[in-house]
Amino acid sequence: MRSFPGVLAYCSSKAALDQLTRCAALELAESGVRVNAVCPGVVVSGLHRTGGMDEDAYASFLEHSKTTHPMGRVGQPQEVADLILFLGSNQSGWITGATLPIDGGR
Repeated sequence: MRSFPGVLAYCSSKAALDQLTRCAALELAESGVRVNAVCPGVVVSGLHRTGGMDEDAYASFLEHSKTTHPMGRVGQPQEVADLILFLGSNQSGWITGATLPIDGGR
């Protein structure tokens, strides 16, 4: 949900997903289908290592990321999963077309 220099395609794809979410929600609401998106900040996962980042670089990245998230830490996979479960539940029955950040205030 933020822009960064040097990653034009990445940032553009995120903006496109936001609009896809909104448009799909409008088109499917009449059928009772809710459409939402989840936008996590840095979350501990295998993504960066799969992309070629070695363990030392990944550890350094996670440590630095603590300073870029106002809550002073990176996210955990379960936190993102909990939000997704909430969005799929009846407790979020009035939410559609939303792009929800889960990023520690970033």
